[in-house]
Amino acid sequence: MRGLPGLRGTDHIGFTVPDIDEAVRFFVDVIGCIRVYELGPFQADDDWMARQLNVDPRAIMKKLVFLRCGFGSNFEIFQYIAPDQRTIQPRNSDVGGHHLAFYVDDMDAAVRHLEAHGARICGAPVTRESGPSGGQTWVYFLTPWGMQCELVSFPNGKAYERTTSLRLWHTADPGG
Repeated sequence: MRGLPGLRGTDHIGFTVPDIDEAVRFFVDVIGCIRVYELGPFQADDDWMARQLNVDPRAIMKKLVFLRCGFGSNFEIFQYIAPDQRTIQPRNSDVGGHHLAFYVDDMDAAVRHLEAHGARICGAPVTRESGPSGGQTWVYFLTPWGMQCELVSFPNGKAYERTTSLRLWHTADPGG
């Protein structure tokens, strides 16, 4: 047997933000996620934070909030205070760089919506005409605190689907 015994899929994606209230407002009011619950604060007088979470032992997790986002993975959003905290967002080219991608049915309407809510759109939507991602349109955008995100759409599928029975998981067809 390969891989994790009993693996079902991705349960959640966790990320740290500078202002949890701002982040929750953005993901709920602009993106459309649903706030489910929150916990915190957490801190420890011993080395529990370092041992369990790989953070400075004196780190304080002010709050964490769980959000549900459509048919995709849940989000676990943290706000920390830590003596050794770095506050610069990594770029995609940095080790640890990342982005969240949101599948949308209508790219133009989604871009207009983000622009109306002050999100910074990085360039213009790009449509892949060839290669395995042929048929996909994408564009990056930044949250108000600078986190990288992406809109992606491929309503007629991607080109790779014509050459193999393997499929990537797709939010528009979560069981497929």
